[in-house]
Amino acid sequence: MIIDTHLHVVDPSALDYPWLAIVPALNQAWPYAAYELEARRAGIARTLHMEVDVAPERIEDETGYIGTLAARPDSLIAGAIASCRPEEAGFAAYLDQQRDNPLIKGFRRVLHVMPDDLPEQPLFRENIKRMTGSGLTFDLCMLPHQLPNAMALADLAPEVTFILDHCGVPDIKGDARQPWQDNITELAKRQNVIAKISGVVAYADGDSWVADTLRPWVEHTISSFGWDRVVWGSDWPVCTLGGGLLAWVAATHALLQGASAAEKQKLLSGNAQRIWNL
Repeated sequence: MIIDTHLHVVDPSALDYPWLAIVPALNQAWPYAAYELEARRAGIARTLHMEVDVAPERIEDETGYIGTLAARPDSLIAGAIASCRPEEAGFAAYLDQQRDNPLIKGFRRVLHVMPDDLPEQPLFRENIKRMTGSGLTFDLCMLPHQLPNAMALADLAPEVTFILDHCGVPDIKGDARQPWQDNITELAKRQNVIAKISGVVAYADGDSWVADTLRPWVEHTISSFGWDRVVWGSDWPVCTLGGGLLAWVAATHALLQGASAAEKQKLLSGNAQRIWNL
């Protein structure tokens, strides 16, 4: 069984996604039904929906929309990671509201397209610390040079579980090993950080990558964090920029060829079940 911890459903008829205008390859509808067919073919049994950086005024609308998809008979959606704005004063009330919603398993604030110093703002840091005891995780979508800020947040709130998206967004196509490699090693020393093995096909050369292209990046992440602190995600539909969901699942199995059955089970489903109580 595979649990996909990183699905994006895009429905421009229902929600607003301002950022799609600057990514023509993704600027279209990506409905749940299209994902579901490929996911079931790939052996994905459950998934977490990841917020899609909708317009700020539509954040709660996105949660409601995903709730309707999760409520469908035999839906793969077992929970959702909701968007949030820790830099705003309304976060405390929002946190209280969402912690009572059984659909919501965590939060994410997209940071890789924001100013580097956003996570350093006092209110942002205060609100991240507020998550202590909530049982909700916080996804970190950050560029390699921003990872010291991830370390600072993990140190600030040691009882909050942080999820590092996409192996730390490495530049695989450009073969930029540093500062990514050293920062991953250092971040992994924080026991409250989990690494998500996801998204990497979009950072390779979409026309020529093979499984071994991804191997150094995936293996360094797994060896740094260990098998008990890694989860798997598709990053659909962003993965279509690098061959698509089925290609990424096939590459994942190739990369795991030398792993034990227990290690594979932890990465592909077991750790996600434990972390999000699925």
